[in-house]
Amino acid sequence: MRLEGKVALITGGTSGIGSATAVRFAAEGAAVAITGRNAERGEQVVKDIVANGGEALFIRSDVRSSEDCRHAVKQTLERFGKIDVLFNNAGVFHPKSVPDCTEEEWDETIDSSLKGAFLMSKYVLPSMIERGSGSIIHTSSGWGILGGDKAAAYCAAKGGLIVMAKAMAIDHGPDGIRVNCVCPGDVMTPMLPEDAAKRGMSWDDYALGAADRPLGRIGTAEDIANAVLFLASDESSFVTGEALVVDGGGVAG
Repeated sequence: MRLEGKVALITGGTSGIGSATAVRFAAEGAAVAITGRNAERGEQVVKDIVANGGEALFIRSDVRSSEDCRHAVKQTLERFGKIDVLFNNAGVFHPKSVPDCTEEEWDETIDSSLKGAFLMSKYVLPSMIERGSGSIIHTSSGWGILGGDKAAAYCAAKGGLIVMAKAMAIDHGPDGIRVNCVCPGDVMTPMLPEDAAKRGMSWDDYALGAADRPLGRIGTAEDIANAVLFLASDESSFVTGEALVVDGGGVAG
């Protein structure tokens, strides 16, 4: 049990990478709190974890709201007494170039990923500093490193997370806290077919392009969850300020 006795707080935990990571963490012994805006999906993730002998809590929360973030941290601490791992996973994607992106779409993208990670970290860090330990992981992207087409706001948010993680790692390493990013490539979550539709592409054509990488396939949410587990666990105790790319070789190729 690689996370036995640990408590993890996961944003965007109601589907995709977030829910897969919550289930993976619980299987490794962690008590898990997940946040999201869809209560039905969130409660289902909790039921699935509890049915398999785990301990979980859903907190309805929008990471764009300072009050919601403060409340989510408070509820987690009241229920479980501590937070060992914070996984900042919430985010949205609008496939738009700069001229096509509306101000509202820009703000939603930046606020969901970058501001949300800032707010959650802001409210979690005091308890981690007090205890002298913790692991914070942001979900960035391979496009946070290289950029991508029709994704200006998304690339800005994900690139910002990588540099923010490095700054946080420098600031809080002396406090015993590690801060890293996981950088997925194309992963089979609800976001992928939504992106295909927004781009006006058939799923077959989109999937063919998404699998065009050295390993020749689209990733799974479990692929990313395994990488996040590594960054959350003591196996990565000497890793901080890192952007771990998990994309089947897309960035390499």
